[in-house]
Amino acid sequence: MDARLTSNVAQDAFRAEVERLRETGAPGRSGRLRELFDYLAERGPDAPSATQGEIAAAVFHQAEPDADDATVRVYVHRLRKKLEDHYRDHPPAAGAPVLEIPSGIYALQLAGSDEPALAAPDVGVGRAVPRSWAVLAALALLAAFLGGWGFNRGPGTPSNTIWDPLVASDRPVLLVLGDYYLFGEIDPVRPEEGRLIRDFRVNSAEDLLRLQEADPARFGMAEDVGLNYLPFQTAFAIERIAPLLASGGKQVQVIPASELTSTMLTSHDVVYLGLLSGMGLLEQIAFEGSGFRIGDSYDEIIDRETGQRWASDEARRLASPAFYRDFAYVTRLRAPGGGLVTVVASERVTGLRGIGAIVSAVDLPDELADSAGEEEFEALFQITGQQGADLSDRLILARARQ
Repeated sequence: MDARLTSNVAQDAFRAEVERLRETGAPGRSGRLRELFDYLAERGPDAPSATQGEIAAAVFHQAEPDADDATVRVYVHRLRKKLEDHYRDHPPAAGAPVLEIPSGIYALQLAGSDEPALAAPDVGVGRAVPRSWAVLAALALLAAFLGGWGFNRGPGTPSNTIWDPLVASDRPVLLVLGDYYLFGEIDPVRPEEGRLIRDFRVNSAEDLLRLQEADPARFGMAEDVGLNYLPFQTAFAIERIAPLLASGGKQVQVIPASELTSTMLTSHDVVYLGLLSGMGLLEQIAFEGSGFRIGDSYDEIIDRETGQRWASDEARRLASPAFYRDFAYVTRLRAPGGGLVTVVASERVTGLRGIGAIVSAVDLPDELADSAGEEEFEALFQITGQQGADLSDRLILARARQ
């Protein structure tokens, strides 16, 4: 085919897709993102990468000496994500052209869709799309429990005072798994030198976007790379607790903590399983009225009144045969939206491995059973471990929430 004809076909396809995206509002109806999209679109599909100075001048009306490179990077990142999200939620037909901003350059380019068309994902409550293979594997495991591995054992499943109020509730249960949101730090000039980062302040793509806007100098090169990490020790707690949640045929839905929203708390009872550092939105809810607070490292729990600290030493001793202590926290409270929130969490993974068997037992320690008879309670356990195995446990205290 004549090269000019090929170029003309590409130009026509590019312009048609630009107009289609404008009509759908994918790059925004107005504002800086729309202006950035229009600027890159006007340059055409074969234009070389724009410089940060050129974008700063054309879109943000900054003279090149005053150009804010971090602002340009943030907005290019946001526009790239807008396009990716649009095509994810509205998959094109097989072979249909799509527009993209390739990583490391500032240009809008045409790419063919070689993948077969897929149905748009259902991202309603409890059906959030997993962001990584780790989360996908965990949710697949839970689906297997739900479908036929004994998860739903019917009304005869033994319970205890921790779970009785939840079993009796009319609300469906949302099982929230504590996951770690990871983002990339990618230099557009040297993308091969990028790295993955876990920041306790960043528990979702929305958190990352807010920090990019508030502190572009620090987060200007941050990228949402679609990765979450889920500790496999969560499975030990799931195995023990999941059958209790489904007792009597209750509806149980599963999502990672990074996908939890405040709206979900108004319609569901919530059970959290995971590490203290993975609680995300639930951290403030659980500890606002607690007699405890979490230490800055998430490896310690502190009594607000006495200042006593319970710190895990798993990190220092996990690789050796030495015994060590980890600590697990359990609480139940009534959320502002009216639902019950039950948290089963630990500082490190040994506590997470051991706590499920403790709180799911029919016969609880007397002090814990009495405290859990109140609507709102909290308890702290010490788990003694060795090289990841939970060897013994001790109830440190159980009490009504303050």
